[in-house]
Amino acid sequence: MEKRNRNIPIFFRVTPEEREQIEENMKCAGIVNLRVYLLKMALSGYIIQLDLTEMREFITLLRSVSNNINQLAKRANETRSIYETDILDLQERHNDLWVQAKEVLKTLADIQGA
Repeated sequence: MEKRNRNIPIFFRVTPEEREQIEENMKCAGIVNLRVYLLKMALSGYIIQLDLTEMREFITLLRSVSNNINQLAKRANETRSIYETDILDLQERHNDLWVQAKEVLKTLADIQGA
């Protein structure tokens, strides 16, 4: 038989209402294994479930701006000129990128302060 790293059992009892609350907390944390959830809570006291939707939007905007910069640089090298509308579009996308970055940083700061 393998030697277990965790070989000290800990047992405790809960009421049906407490069990329901534990299961609800597990669901909110995205954890389906009770042992994993209880161990994590006992060792660190909290579980952070991140919603990375804003980060995905941020990365999409970053890719878009990067692609536009590459296209403008290519056009500038080929034709030695850039259209003003292209520069304005790039500035607008750059501003959108900063707005999104500030939202992501605020969300992360709120998590850190919690």
